Amino acid sequence: VQLQASGGGLVQAGGSLRLSCAASGRTFSNYAVGWFRQAPGKEREFVAFITRSGGSTSYSGSVKGRFTISRDNAKNTVYLQMNSLKPEDTAPYYCAAKSFDTIRTTWGVYNYWGQGTLVTVSS
Repeated sequence: VQLQASGGGLVQAGGSLRLSCAASGRTFSNYAVGWFRQAPGKEREFVAFITRSGGSTSYSGSVKGRFTISRDNAKNTVYLQMNSLKPEDTAPYYCAAKSFDTIRTTWGVYNYWGQGTLVTVSS
């Protein structure tokens, strides 16, 4: 499956952005999807996850309550709604996919990755 992330940009602190991860090539509903970010000089960090059906989600503690992940399998797209953005949310954001619903937060188990979309939050 090929993944294309989009929706990044520059926003002031407290603002909102919605990222999209569009998939092509295979049956999208067969894949669970995660979002990760990696700021310069830092480790790759788990952000959010959604199961293949969309029935279960997970979030890192730093974004829980501010970010919402969702998916529309008919449109082959996963979304990440980001509200109340903070300067520390600044990073390229990557979507990734795998064929099973377990092991949600470990980036090494994801088989497919999109290119990053840059989110910059100014203070």
